[in-house]
Amino acid sequence: MKFTKMNGLGNDFVILDEVEYKKVKDDIINFVKKICTPHFSVGADGLIAVDTSVDKNIADIGWHFYNNDGTMAQMCGNGMRCFAKKYIVDNKILGDKKSFRVLTKAGVIIPKVLDNGKVEVNMGTPILEPDKIPFSADSNLNVEVEIWAKKFILNAVSMGNPHCVVFLPQNSNDDPKTLATDYGPDIEKHELFPQKTNVEFIKVISPNEITLDVWERGCGITLACGTGACASVVAGILLGKLENNVLVHLPGGDLNINWAGSKENTNVPVIMTGDASYSFKGILF
Repeated sequence: MKFTKMNGLGNDFVILDEVEYKKVKDDIINFVKKICTPHFSVGADGLIAVDTSVDKNIADIGWHFYNNDGTMAQMCGNGMRCFAKKYIVDNKILGDKKSFRVLTKAGVIIPKVLDNGKVEVNMGTPILEPDKIPFSADSNLNVEVEIWAKKFILNAVSMGNPHCVVFLPQNSNDDPKTLATDYGPDIEKHELFPQKTNVEFIKVISPNEITLDVWERGCGITLACGTGACASVVAGILLGKLENNVLVHLPGGDLNINWAGSKENTNVPVIMTGDASYSFKGILF
């Protein structure tokens, strides 16, 4: 079985063409768990499979995205950049076109490969209504909870998948990676999130620059999360902490996130720009 391994800022994925995917489709959960396990197989944060059977009036191509625990995810920003680079630049499924429409569980996403090799992705508009995130609270912002005697202010945003954004106070001495490791699992499974959630811990450097550490739903600690970066910037803008164009530093590298929205107008797409790289290609026996 042929596969490609790619990464977006260290957030890594096994990518299967449609022919290969069909071979394992009937036992996909166990296959994903196996191939994504480090040391025993390829190792990855998730698996992406191509779907060419989509309605071409809606999208040019589709995908199936799985977390490394075998669960299916609605969307993954880093995975989308990898997917775009492989199938736009290398496979050239649409000839010389630099962008295409990808049907995901979160809707149609439009990535574009730029002249500098980076990938720009129109991630769609953020979902802020608590019942649609879903988030079991009256508001999606500034909800206080206590976990193991420590208080957190939760901000919920969906980019097709749910995110819980926690901004560290300016005078905080907490290490965001330690918080993600220690408290991420409990927040992921908190009763406020009926479908569980990704969790981001944010340090604000300036209105145009932040650091982000993430605990991903179904994966745990990862080096980057594209949808998490988008959700964090949206939450920061709505809270008055950030401006419309933000450089996001993640453990695996940087993303540029632009959202021209505001409290008065949230129906604006989020634009994410970042790198995507090949790790290797191989054959699985």
